[in-house]
Amino acid sequence: MNDFQILAKGIALAGCGIGAGLALIAGIGPGIGEGNCAAAACDAIGRQPECKGDVTSTMILGIALSETTGIYGFVTGLLLIFAAPGMFMNYLA
Repeated sequence: MNDFQILAKGIALAGCGIGAGLALIAGIGPGIGEGNCAAAACDAIGRQPECKGDVTSTMILGIALSETTGIYGFVTGLLLIFAAPGMFMNYLA
């Protein structure tokens, strides 16, 4: 193994680590969005209590759709931590 291969492996592992960290930061956005959604739903129910069922069902659908963004980021981060380094090391060997 020459110096180039060692350097290439180090860069690949560093890229996986940085990419995983950035992908896991994607969980912040859905948390803020879901909090805003719940706050707006509570405000709407407080103003018009008779439409509680409609507001609640719409809120749950919106929260479920926004949560998928966080799940995608989480899965991407896990893949970069556990799967990608092995693939890169096999490719560089």
